[in-house]
Amino acid sequence: MARPRLFRVLRRAVAPAVMALLVVAATASAGILAPEAGGSPNADRTRTLYWLIFALGVVVFLGVEGVLIWCMVKFRAKKGRVAAQIHGNTRLEIGWTVGAACLLIFLTVATFVMLPSIKNPARSDIDANGNPVTAANAAFAATDQPPPPGGVYMNIKVDGQQYVWRYKYPGAKDVFSYVNMYVPVGMTVTLDISSDDVAHSWWIPELGGKADALPGYVNRTWFRAAKPGVYRGQCAELCGRNHANMYGAVFAMPFDRWKAWYDRQARDIQIAKDLAAQSRKRLEAQQRAQIARARGNAQNPTP
Repeated sequence: MARPRLFRVLRRAVAPAVMALLVVAATASAGILAPEAGGSPNADRTRTLYWLIFALGVVVFLGVEGVLIWCMVKFRAKKGRVAAQIHGNTRLEIGWTVGAACLLIFLTVATFVMLPSIKNPARSDIDANGNPVTAANAAFAATDQPPPPGGVYMNIKVDGQQYVWRYKYPGAKDVFSYVNMYVPVGMTVTLDISSDDVAHSWWIPELGGKADALPGYVNRTWFRAAKPGVYRGQCAELCGRNHANMYGAVFAMPFDRWKAWYDRQARDIQIAKDLAAQSRKRLEAQQRAQIARARGNAQNPTP
């Protein structure tokens, strides 16, 4: 096969091959066109704001490209046609400048109107005992400061470690878990996010945006699981060789099931601590016995 013909065949084959690769490629876990939502109010509002901006972008794109194509067709080269030399159109230039400014103002106002409901936690649907919330305890928490007294919420400390997430739950009992977080459905959960070592990023797409986990600094975010289920995600910041394996998940369950898990986890952790303390005591006793025998042998050497 002649070389020019070979090149033509290859050029024709490249485009279908690339399209086939795009079709069979796995989609990102954060949604194809828009952020995932449906798990928490802040995620829903983020998606709404995204679609609003996306729709305006599509309108602008279609308008600009439509005018461009219309001009290309209407003023295409023809025999005997000579291109006109123009020096601008003041009205047109003022018009698109004012139009673009109006779009930016609209987007800015819409963003700042919706931002508080994305940033600041909504009230819980249940109280601290799992009962439906009432007007008396329907206070709001804020992520940029400690929640106010009387606010119904659950604060969980999220600690990023190479390469695992650790969650510390509130309460008098020492309860923590790794990888999987367990929360009651309808409870507003505020997160204090930090890191032990390098920069990580906490991200459960269906429950809201990303939040960086940085050493020596605490970032705050929130969510409120709308329905029972498992919401999955992973670290969204390149944090080392095993970054791809730093998964995380939120298990949302009815309050009574969550409370049973909490009590069982507290009991298991306490049992593990007691067993560890007993093992430590046995090891210390063995070490003391060995030291005593060694001293005795030193004072009474065998002839």
